[in-house]
Amino acid sequence: MLETRSGVAIVGQAVNPTSLIKLLRRTPCDVLVTDLSMPDPGAAVEDELNLIRQIHAEWPRLRIVVMSTTTNSALLRVLASERAVSLLSKTESMHELWRAIEQHVSNEPYIGNSIAALLATPPEAGCERPLALPLSVMQKTVVRMFVDGHSIAEIAATLGCHRRTVSRQKREAMVKLGVTNDPGLFSCVRAGEILKFESHI
Repeated sequence: MLETRSGVAIVGQAVNPTSLIKLLRRTPCDVLVTDLSMPDPGAAVEDELNLIRQIHAEWPRLRIVVMSTTTNSALLRVLASERAVSLLSKTESMHELWRAIEQHVSNEPYIGNSIAALLATPPEAGCERPLALPLSVMQKTVVRMFVDGHSIAEIAATLGCHRRTVSRQKREAMVKLGVTNDPGLFSCVRAGEILKFESHI
């Protein structure tokens, strides 16, 4: 469908994150249309979110359109907060894919109707399940120190990073857990939810 559009050339295709990074490093392009979930056992990329962030960091001008079948609103909220990608459900028509590309070319991220409906649904109280992404090591450390009574400034000093970094890691952990405030975060920790991610780190 994309190849039928005037002025469009498909310059490459990748089947997993590792091959995608290699392809991007040797093949210049303007727009990347990517699946959110591409299995890559043993890859260095920690999860799908970090893959998108790695690509955006290395190619900040590359426009990214993410297509996905996920209905996990916690994951989608994290991606939407990045403001560097367009989000489209695979249930949308091919016409919607072209609209996403066109809108993103003008530096306006596009959110498909199905994704927008999921984002508009408020998360339930407590921890949202199922989680699409585990907490990273950094996020777990920040959350545990915060729940233990340490302030953001104290955590930053202990970990040797900026307070904004600590705040961002805490915020992203809360989004992944599906909680919107500190009491909800404390409830998740008391329920043992964070400990369940040990095997995924």
